[in-house]
Amino acid sequence: MSTRQPYARPSIEMAHGSGGKRSRELTDELFLAHFGADGASPELARLDDQARFDLAPLLALGDRLALTTDSFVVTPLFFRGGDIGRLAVHGTVNDLAVGGALPRYLTCGFILEEGLATETLERVVVSMAAAAREAEVEIVAGDTKVVPRGAADGLFINTAGVGVVPAAYRLDPRSIQPGDSILLSGTIGDHGAAVVDARGELALEIEIESDSMALHRLTAAMLAASPRIRCMRDATRGGLATVLNEFALSAGRRLDLREEAIPVREGVSGVCELLGLDPLYLANEGKLVAVVPAADADAVLAAMRARPEGRDAACIGEVSAGRGPAVVLRTTFGAERRVGLLVGDQLPRIC
Repeated sequence: MSTRQPYARPSIEMAHGSGGKRSRELTDELFLAHFGADGASPELARLDDQARFDLAPLLALGDRLALTTDSFVVTPLFFRGGDIGRLAVHGTVNDLAVGGALPRYLTCGFILEEGLATETLERVVVSMAAAAREAEVEIVAGDTKVVPRGAADGLFINTAGVGVVPAAYRLDPRSIQPGDSILLSGTIGDHGAAVVDARGELALEIEIESDSMALHRLTAAMLAASPRIRCMRDATRGGLATVLNEFALSAGRRLDLREEAIPVREGVSGVCELLGLDPLYLANEGKLVAVVPAADADAVLAAMRARPEGRDAACIGEVSAGRGPAVVLRTTFGAERRVGLLVGDQLPRIC
């Protein structure tokens, strides 16, 4: 946590988005005070219209650039285990990591509502800066816009991320083959249930914490164990079921799951029972799914479990030789049910 004096003005004003004196004040005294702290982001501190970096260090890491973008509108802004700032860093880093990329640079754009308490904004920025330092990625460019009261819900964040993909990694769900193993890095639904809990809609006796975390060190360990991993994806909106359906559609394969092998925490199960939700579709912000050649599955699973991000990793199913695309779950009672794409939105504003 920064020891700097908090930003002096109590709330966001329309003038903070004007591009003039008040905008510069917000940039210098709040954003740069934390994102550029202690020389952590010299590119950002230059305040040019773009960030520039040398290609040579990037080419030493791989032969391709990876680029992603994401937006974050979660409500409430703060929840047990995270906040919108940490979520923005982790979500962007993870989108790069599951493609085999080594995350390096982030940008961030803030949409601020007039009247937002600057104490709230600064708390988010401090948290976001800490998450970037922990993930060893650099925030190199940013933007701020202010909209009138009622035109937004306090604070939205948009990000872009740049990473480098080593030449040895060619992840593609179209490479999935019958007999491949399906691996999951841990319990599902933690983030979705934590946000529901933070909204105060339920009186839960069990505290539920979001799983928001960066996964790039986990993916690096997995790829070191097997460069032949077919594909990986983080199971965010739409949860585990959505990711697996995306894999099945891309590969034209049937994926068979075992219900008893899919880890779900007691508190998450309780939330789902109370609200009539299916944990397979509940959002995660620190879990990934991988499809791995069967011969490499044990080695990859061991590498996952050796990392704190993957200590609860499990093999939850296999790719079938049967007709696809389809995702089929064998229940604990021995029956089979088709797991389709999510229809509607179980929980809006979850990330």
